[in-house]
Amino acid sequence: MSTPPLASGPEGTRALRALLGVVLDALAEGDRARGGPLPAGGPGPVDARIREALGDALPEDGDPGALATLVRGLAEGSADPADPLCAAHLHCPPLAVAVAADLAAGALNPSLDSWDQAPAASALEARVTRALARHAGLADALVTTGGTESNQLALLLARERHGPALRLVCGANAHHSLPRAAWLLGLPEPVVVPAPAGTLDPAALDAALTALPGPLLVAATAGTTDAGLIDPLPDIAARCAAHGARLHVDAAYGGGLLFSERHRAKLAGLDAADTVTLDLHKLGWQPVAAGLLAVRDPDDLAALHQRADYLNADDDTEAGLPDLLGRSLRTSRRPDVLKVAVTLRTLGRRGLGALVDRVCALAEEFAGQVAARPGLALYDRPVISTVLFRPTRATDDAVAAVRRLLLTDGRAVLGRARLDGRLWLKTTLLNPHTRPDDLAALLDLVEGSTPR
Repeated sequence: MSTPPLASGPEGTRALRALLGVVLDALAEGDRARGGPLPAGGPGPVDARIREALGDALPEDGDPGALATLVRGLAEGSADPADPLCAAHLHCPPLAVAVAADLAAGALNPSLDSWDQAPAASALEARVTRALARHAGLADALVTTGGTESNQLALLLARERHGPALRLVCGANAHHSLPRAAWLLGLPEPVVVPAPAGTLDPAALDAALTALPGPLLVAATAGTTDAGLIDPLPDIAARCAAHGARLHVDAAYGGGLLFSERHRAKLAGLDAADTVTLDLHKLGWQPVAAGLLAVRDPDDLAALHQRADYLNADDDTEAGLPDLLGRSLRTSRRPDVLKVAVTLRTLGRRGLGALVDRVCALAEEFAGQVAARPGLALYDRPVISTVLFRPTRATDDAVAAVRRLLLTDGRAVLGRARLDGRLWLKTTLLNPHTRPDDLAALLDLVEGSTPR
């Protein structure tokens, strides 16, 4: 067997060009075979098809057709976020230009743990992260794998600044990664503040901050996972300032509103935070992963400093080589910033803002369609692009069954959320190409699948 070609170097582009055609054909074949937003039949048939496509995962001899076979199998068995009827999660359809940039990142394969592995990528990352942080009203930002890592990192920086007695105070609406990060970091049991209307109650927060000894870290949310709600950030920031508490805002979902002139004001008060989680593989249309943690005080990042002579020797740093180890908890790290930079430069703030405006308008349209149908109940008007609804007379068990039926049949992908003691169907609209008639078709499917 001849030595397989590399993705970079003198012959890299020629090899990739041929293989890219194979991949694109296999993606198209898999999409046609799936024929909808999700493979029909549930987990069993999907596993069987993958088992057949994969065969022996560690064969003695290779198969030159494996690329086509496995890509086709993956495409056929995938949930397609570009299908208008796939609207359950904060799982965006990535922009073609971002995916193309990600191909270049994979081919060049820079590793952002030392400058000599990523000269241009490290320079690009430094410029783009600072620009995004400043757009949010902060000073600097680190690239992460997403909201969970960003939230964990925010708690770590707070602990290193304020000590191991630091206590997390968060709303009942907070993302599960926050109390999990507190557990992982050995912090005291978090204090959970009521969120009776789906957002953190400032009066209850004030009472908690008054009663608790410091140091305290308050975590607010800008874009809850269940309903896309935004905590009252200016009021929360004022309470934190009055009590000397540190403030973190999890804006993994809502942070994309910063690109929209129409919706940016919903994030008023974000710039008062000490740290902010952002996630561009949600309202940024990036392939996973594309997370950020923005910080107000760059000195907080000193806690991440590490020395490894083979990566950032003192004399190299003194000679002017950038020290990258303090830019992440990870060592080997791919240049996820490239796809972000390409997207920002290709679309600009106005172009990204137009996409944000479009999906928010779709959510308003969808909520209006739900409200116009007597057989459906609307939870509330959307704040971002999430809409909760349910069949009016259905029990919670029936609501859950409708969702699973559509999922198993491969006809629609809807999420679920439990609020106000009831189970709701959830749509998270992130596809800017969705049309009003697609939304009507989704509601037809729900009503047609609901027992009468």
